[in-house]
Amino acid sequence: MEDMTAAPEPGDLGAFLKASRARLTPHEVGLPELDGNRKVAGLRREEVARLAAISVDYYTRLEQGRVQASAAVLATLARALRLDEDQQIYLYEIAGKTDARPRRRRTNQKVRPAVRRLLAQLDQVPAVVLGKRMHILDWNRAAAALYIDFSRVPAAERNYVRLLFTHPVVRGMHLDWEHDARDAVAALRMEAAKDPDDPDLVQLVGELSVQDPDFRAWWAEHRVNSASYGTKHYRHPVVGDLTLDCDTWNSPDDSGQRLMVITAEPGSPSDDALRILMSWEDHPATRTDTIGDAGG
Repeated sequence: MEDMTAAPEPGDLGAFLKASRARLTPHEVGLPELDGNRKVAGLRREEVARLAAISVDYYTRLEQGRVQASAAVLATLARALRLDEDQQIYLYEIAGKTDARPRRRRTNQKVRPAVRRLLAQLDQVPAVVLGKRMHILDWNRAAAALYIDFSRVPAAERNYVRLLFTHPVVRGMHLDWEHDARDAVAALRMEAAKDPDDPDLVQLVGELSVQDPDFRAWWAEHRVNSASYGTKHYRHPVVGDLTLDCDTWNSPDDSGQRLMVITAEPGSPSDDALRILMSWEDHPATRTDTIGDAGG
């Protein structure tokens, strides 16, 4: 009887990657088709490398069987090549990383009841709970008034870094956007050090690298930042320019969650503007729709 459990041949991974990219077109993965005379079927190596946020040289050597892929690289390749669940399982098996492949079920991050109560009690002060990968887990009424109504953003896209780069309202309100965005990328780098094989993190980085050349360049710099406070300069569509202090506190339960609180100097024009904003929020009938749909 034929042995169906034989180990994969050394060239299986390269052949599978070639076949997978041959099935895709630039249009299917959101890349521009710059010429009409493509010499290869499907995606080029450099296009796959771009989607996966890895170097072309590394991807070429991977296809040629000259290097071994880490679990993190396999995860981002699976995303870049639009592999389904069975294809992902096969990819990890032929790469010898079966035990490291992403599981079907992932643990949802939950905010402790005490933190939810604190958010509600900070009624006039914008506050947000950030989880792993700087995902926005919860927020109060004041934060929705200052930024956007996060409930209108799909839960999977409710990420601080993603919104900073892809949501036109969030991006547009930062007067020092480049400074704030670079700091956010550096903070995400710190997150990556805690769990570099996190498939959700790999997916986030891969998608933003494709969508935004600034993110791609700044991520490649490997700059890190663990600052827990700073000053933000915003231009709000309702109350105008704001100078606000941003402070974050780590949760004591080792969950990796952080409470981000935005405050203004008492008696300052920004303090008055926040009060006006909350008063405006109390009368939604006077509002115009400045939020729009979530991007990304």
